[in-house]
Amino acid sequence: MNTFDQVLMMLKTRGAQTAQALAGLLGMTAMGVRRQLELGVDKGLVSYHDSPGKVGRPVRRWQLSDAGHARFPDRHAEVTLDLIDGVRALFGESGLEKLIVAREAASEQAYRAQVDPGGTLDQQVDALAAARSLEGYMAEAEPRVDGSVLLLENHCPICAAAQACQQFCRSELEVFRRVLGPGVSVVRIEHQLEGARRCAYLVSQVG
Repeated sequence: MNTFDQVLMMLKTRGAQTAQALAGLLGMTAMGVRRQLELGVDKGLVSYHDSPGKVGRPVRRWQLSDAGHARFPDRHAEVTLDLIDGVRALFGESGLEKLIVAREAASEQAYRAQVDPGGTLDQQVDALAAARSLEGYMAEAEPRVDGSVLLLENHCPICAAAQACQQFCRSELEVFRRVLGPGVSVVRIEHQLEGARRCAYLVSQVG
């Protein structure tokens, strides 16, 4: 991955950042990062906004534009949408629901093979994040001081399908809950379909 793509990846996974913060994350000079960011602006992949700083000097934060987000592909989006429309037309909503249930069962089986039910909550969520990353979700687990864990998904490779059929999102949440077990609470706290930069789930022990 070249330097330019690394900068875009950081903006995708970390959200809006200053050039100085990006430089620290990438081990580069702030000037070198700014050159990459300005190239991104020229290509229409990066935008920025200025906000007041502590001493009155504005702070510039850089972020991906819509075109920049689109650079990270929505996996087989057109084919998926055609399939959804076809299932609806041929079999109705009940047929589409059967398709989602079948996908749900396959996903649950795959995740159970990766998540050790005897592991700690951190280990379980980390394993789930690894499985989701293999599917293109750019997922990571972030332990919190209160013992809960955030499951963060910085990209949605089926976003177009989820917009056309929001049962996909409902289905994924239910799979997470079943895989992690009845002693674990999973709550979606950020949702890309509601305008958030990413999807985020708060995972915690209950009882």
